[in-house]
Amino acid sequence: MSKSIERVEAVIRSFDLEVNVEHMPANTRTALEAAQAVGCEIGQIVKSLIFETKTGDLLLLLVSGKHTVNVKKFKLDWGIALSRADPQKVRSRTGFAIGGVAPIGHITSIDTWMDVALFSYSKVWAAAGAPNAVFAVTPDVLMEITRAKKFQPL
Repeated sequence: MSKSIERVEAVIRSFDLEVNVEHMPANTRTALEAAQAVGCEIGQIVKSLIFETKTGDLLLLLVSGKHTVNVKKFKLDWGIALSRADPQKVRSRTGFAIGGVAPIGHITSIDTWMDVALFSYSKVWAAAGAPNAVFAVTPDVLMEITRAKKFQPL
């Protein structure tokens, strides 16, 4: 098992959650692939999108699979300018490669924001540290374990 998946599982255990990492036979890199693999609506997929701020900090946005992020709106709403994060910086600060970034288990602390649309589902699915590994959790629990703030991406 990969170290990335082990870090995700360690966080799950530390919160004493009854959550299992599931390994899909197919790739789950995109929201559509993940939804098809687990048999859920695309909106139930949590996209873990990493952006960089002007200060060089990374910011993690947990976004419903049916949404994209409007960085101009984010700056207007929250006063934080976002740009694409460098893949090497993402890997060195999170421990995950782009395409398998999980919302938990990062090797450094990252400011996290969560799409309010995810709260319209009883269960959401997130990446677990590999392109074919996912876990299901309630949105409230995901917000608690990531210490996320709520935002509207659109």
